[in-house]
Amino acid sequence: MERGILWLPLLAVFIWLAWQGAKEYQKVESYRHWAEQFERAKYDILAIIGQKSDEITWGKPTEKEPVNLQTFSLLDVSKVIVLVDGKEIDIENIPAKGRAIALQFFFTQSDHSVQIPFTEIPLAAEWCKFLQGELQRLQK
Repeated sequence: MERGILWLPLLAVFIWLAWQGAKEYQKVESYRHWAEQFERAKYDILAIIGQKSDEITWGKPTEKEPVNLQTFSLLDVSKVIVLVDGKEIDIENIPAKGRAIALQFFFTQSDHSVQIPFTEIPLAAEWCKFLQGELQRLQK
C-alpha cells in the first residue's frame, strides 16, 4: 500500500501530461484546418499567421478555432521589422537568444503598428525577409 501511495503522484503527472498533449494536438488540428485557405501560414503556441495574396491574418490558436483574428493588407504596410526584447534587430545577423520576439508591422496611414509574437528568432527573421520582399513587389 505504501508503494501505491508513492506512485499515485506520478500517475497524476502522467494523466496531466496526456491531457495537455491532447489539448495541444487539438490546437494543431484546428490550425491545420484554418491554414488550408492560405498560401503561407505559421503556427506556434503564441500566435498563428496566414498570408494570402496581399492579406495578412493573424490570431491566437485554441482547441476549437483561432480567436482574436485580425486581418490587414500589405498594401497599407510601410515597414516590417523583427523585434527581440523590444529592440529592432538586423535580420541578416540575428541574435542567438531573446525572450520577447515579434514581427512588427508599421502602417502608412497611421501611427498604429501591429506586433505578432513568435517563439523563434530565425522563424521571425525568415517571415520578415519574405514579407519585405512582398512589400517591394507590391510597391512596384
